[in-house]
Amino acid sequence: MTKYIVQGGRPLFGEVEISGAKNAAVAIIPAALMVDGVCRIENLPQISDVTLCLKILEQLGANIRTINRHTVEIDCRSIHSTRTLPSPADKIRASYYLVGALLGRFGRAEVAMPGGCNFGGVRPIDQHVKGFSAMGSKVTVEGGFIVASTSTGRLKGATVYLDVVSVGATMNIMMAAAMADGNTIIENAAKEPHIVDLANFLNSMGANIRGAGTDTIKIRGVERLSGGTYAIIPDQIEAGTYMAAVAATGGQVLVKNIIPKHMDCITAKLVEMGVEVEENEDTLLVRRTEPLRKANVKTLPYPGFPTDMQPQITTVLALAQGTSLVTEGVWSSRYRYVDELRRMGANIQVDEKTAVVEGVERLTGANIQAYDLRAGAAMVIAALAAQGRSEISNVQYIERGYENIIQKLRQLGADIWTIEDSGESVRLTNIG
Repeated sequence: MTKYIVQGGRPLFGEVEISGAKNAAVAIIPAALMVDGVCRIENLPQISDVTLCLKILEQLGANIRTINRHTVEIDCRSIHSTRTLPSPADKIRASYYLVGALLGRFGRAEVAMPGGCNFGGVRPIDQHVKGFSAMGSKVTVEGGFIVASTSTGRLKGATVYLDVVSVGATMNIMMAAAMADGNTIIENAAKEPHIVDLANFLNSMGANIRGAGTDTIKIRGVERLSGGTYAIIPDQIEAGTYMAAVAATGGQVLVKNIIPKHMDCITAKLVEMGVEVEENEDTLLVRRTEPLRKANVKTLPYPGFPTDMQPQITTVLALAQGTSLVTEGVWSSRYRYVDELRRMGANIQVDEKTAVVEGVERLTGANIQAYDLRAGAAMVIAALAAQGRSEISNVQYIERGYENIIQKLRQLGADIWTIEDSGESVRLTNIG
């Protein structure tokens, strides 16, 4: 098992290129199942979740051709099954998008129950099922599989009101409705950038989706989606993570290949904390030279502060002057990582959905672990800012969503490398 070793206490300087959005990629790849032709997907991040998604499509009969590190061509005209194998579909949360895609094109789907991160809260799929059922599908769970089917072989358009704002349900229902018979309206829809990206992908293949990015999405079902080329948007959360790392360590970093508008919710909070952020067309220059100031953060659906940045911002606030409050407004619990920060000297108390963060002068290196993807990113930030040496285990969670994180951080001057359980160090010298 790989571990990260970090010698902390160094400010970060330089430039970092942001990869394609993980949360968009893991929905767009399953959506390719709906395309009757070859679709070329560009700006794919090189992360384990993407690798697993592509493997699942191959198992179903798709022909996948790798063009370069970030571009693939997917041909799903020879799909021979609508039932996934148990693995690797059970290893990633995003496998539930296969239900919407398969159900939308073939009228049936059998998908292994999703896995992925478990950060302490319940992550139900009841809103997904509500949407599928409204469109005429029967949905059951049998032997560890989500089984969905229609009696007519094609879903019917319907109006679906989501009881809670759900990113996953919005995207899944949108996929299923793209080839349904008639019109579908999703009300109280989520608005995240990756929802807009999925809609743009489907529209570029011939779908008719309007309103993505608002709370009402209207879909006119079409009979066929054809091939085309599409480039995935930059990753908002990866960019925010590097911005948080600069805030925690100090220094100056140019964050490249981003959509600044997507970053507003993160940028505003960092500026409130005393971080300088200069916006350009597709870059942000992030600088922190003064002590951090306290701030209150509440995670909310987009355009609010993203829940996927909560562990990272809490880590930064652990080094801010004064007392900060962090309230988790999306998931019931996402604070398992706090115990790891306490091992490094953080002063944080958690009461249900709220963390009271009393800033400390410094963190110290420790042996810590990643409990999930974003908590793992927070551990990296903490280790970079801490005085002394830290060892981070369970880094497979981190590599689910961050492309070449070691190389990118080393380019910024971080002293970070990998070791295997045998203890043999693997210092990375091939940067890029």
